[in-house]
Amino acid sequence: MKTFFGTLLHRLYTSNIEHLIWFGTVVVIMIILAVLHHRWKGNDKKIHLWRMLCILPAIIAVVHAFIYLRGFPDFIFGYFPLYGIALFALLPIPFAKRKNGYRITAVVVGLVTCGFTFYFLGMSPFYFNHSRESYTESFHSLVKDMNRNYILKEWKEVDFAALEEKYMPMVREAEQEQDEDKFADAIMMFCCELHDGHVHVITDDKDRIGCASYTSSYKPCEYGLAMVQLDNGNVIAVCTTDEVHEVGIEDGTVITKWNGKDILQALKEDVPDLGMPVKANADRVAAMVLSGIGEETIDVSFIDKSGMEQTVTLTDLGLPHTQLEAFRAYRHFEKLGEEDEFQSLADENFSTKMLDDKCAYLRLCVESSDNGFYDIFVGYMTGNHANAREMFREKLRDLKAQGMEYLIIDLRNNDGGYDEIANALCDLFATEDMDHYAVGARKNGSYKRTAIHGIRGDGEFAGMKVVALTNYGCLSAGDGASLYLSNLPNVTLAGLTDPYGCNQETGGVSVLSGGHVYVGFPVGLVLDGNGDPNIDTRADRISRNPVEERIPLNYDAAMKIFRDKEDYELEWAVQYLENAYAYDNWIDSVTDEQGVYIGQDKEVVGYYKRIGIAKVGGTYEEMLELRDIEKRGYLVAADDGTAYFELDGEKTEYVFDSGNFYLSKDTDRANGFRYTCINGRLIIDDGTFITQYLRLTDEELASYIGRN
Repeated sequence: MKTFFGTLLHRLYTSNIEHLIWFGTVVVIMIILAVLHHRWKGNDKKIHLWRMLCILPAIIAVVHAFIYLRGFPDFIFGYFPLYGIALFALLPIPFAKRKNGYRITAVVVGLVTCGFTFYFLGMSPFYFNHSRESYTESFHSLVKDMNRNYILKEWKEVDFAALEEKYMPMVREAEQEQDEDKFADAIMMFCCELHDGHVHVITDDKDRIGCASYTSSYKPCEYGLAMVQLDNGNVIAVCTTDEVHEVGIEDGTVITKWNGKDILQALKEDVPDLGMPVKANADRVAAMVLSGIGEETIDVSFIDKSGMEQTVTLTDLGLPHTQLEAFRAYRHFEKLGEEDEFQSLADENFSTKMLDDKCAYLRLCVESSDNGFYDIFVGYMTGNHANAREMFREKLRDLKAQGMEYLIIDLRNNDGGYDEIANALCDLFATEDMDHYAVGARKNGSYKRTAIHGIRGDGEFAGMKVVALTNYGCLSAGDGASLYLSNLPNVTLAGLTDPYGCNQETGGVSVLSGGHVYVGFPVGLVLDGNGDPNIDTRADRISRNPVEERIPLNYDAAMKIFRDKEDYELEWAVQYLENAYAYDNWIDSVTDEQGVYIGQDKEVVGYYKRIGIAKVGGTYEEMLELRDIEKRGYLVAADDGTAYFELDGEKTEYVFDSGNFYLSKDTDRANGFRYTCINGRLIIDDGTFITQYLRLTDEELASYIGRN
């Protein structure tokens, strides 16, 4: 109950007091009407007056609607509890003199009033209707709305007065020219400066594509290619069309200049600020954005097949498609930018399958269930979504019955929802409770936790290795799921990018002049275990929820993603888990329960070849790099306690005793490398690398001695 009342207090802090007063007035009148009927029943004259008074809630609702809905009637969806109670207040009027009829209708009205009151206390909307104001007036009103109610004002160090001064000239210009596109641009640029994934601008402009918050002044051109920047810094063409093939540009062609400007300089200077919270994510997609920037024609320089730089002039081909194709491939999201984008995610949500005989797969696209009432009034209000936990348990048990030994949780493009559902999944992988997440209140610029919504350690699947895949399309409660899973020791968070970087509760909406442009912003506070806003970036735009393993984006990876449309990230995750699983099995086979090597031979002297090397806690990329050298080199251990490792003619000298190898220069024997020798297999652990050697056969020994 402590969590419930703490969450209710949080919701009260997140409620719009102005509308609570309106709502409270109606509820008080309803209570007074109930008392008056009890006292006046039997008095025809007073019952007639009572019937007249029953109209009062409806009158209040009409006045409220006139004030707050005029110019933007869509807000009715936020105020329907108030209007619903007002309508139900009329229900008992015909039955005022009928004992049974009044009792039935009174009970119905009472239940509806209680239910709507509870709902409105939790969901009282921060809606602001400025649709009847001018461009300048509504922009000024927006600034006041956000200055007062934007939950991260202090955290992100936002100076709203300075931002208003910066963009008001553009708004005035739009007002003078009655240019709605220019007005929308100003609002978009203003909001982008907050770098908050929960601050969004909605307009009637259907030309804005869904992969980023483009302003109307930047409608991408189509030059027959998109671009992506690789980890090594090169910018290459992807998603190329026949038009650019004819001039020598293909998938993978290195682009050196864009519109006559060095490509790296163009990335810094010509890509508009899209408002992405994490700067590293914005840098990752900058080349794709740049590929749509230009005029009717642009000059593009590239490296041709002979290694020479060539320059060609490309023409805008009209309707943009390659850039959107690139964004879809990069996010592995075929429905990105389409009307059924959200539905496509909902259709995949909570789906499972076996990728092979050992690796299982769980898709988590949206943190919401089919029972929205339970999500809000049980899972959210109590901080314990038992239904989701048992649903996940059943699915994981079913996968285990099919042979699951390790698991991939796919969080890519997760659209958010309720963090409690992500916590319910984490419960099954955690062995202890974690107070990592809370809801809270903002007062006088400071933050206070009102209720803990943490992880309840269940631990049924805590021993299983898991990779959680994420990307910059993973936001809100998806951002939360990425963070909470990464905090668990058996889970590795991996991705081409970090998650988006936002986790606060939405709810604020300001509708601007004409009702064609409106701004949404977060008003509900979500805090971490330290009492700071959870996940959201500060003014430095550094991710507070980074991936643990950055999936490499090299040339081969880019070709798989953009040309072949393969799910390269999923392929990477499967390989990563296979390697980790094999490594753990090998460690288990040569160590006891305390991790000490077992079965050591007394005789270490001999000639060995290196057959394997693994970095302790190494990344997947490091594992791949070591594969190139792991089966090269020889170790010779002499009976005088000296040894050397020889690779390509170069020798590293050691000495050894009954338990450790030491570098020969370590005369104090201060830094030993423990070893074990098992049936001709020598294993050396230097704390950074674990290296395996195998004793040479007679033929291999003769060959080695012959060469040396």
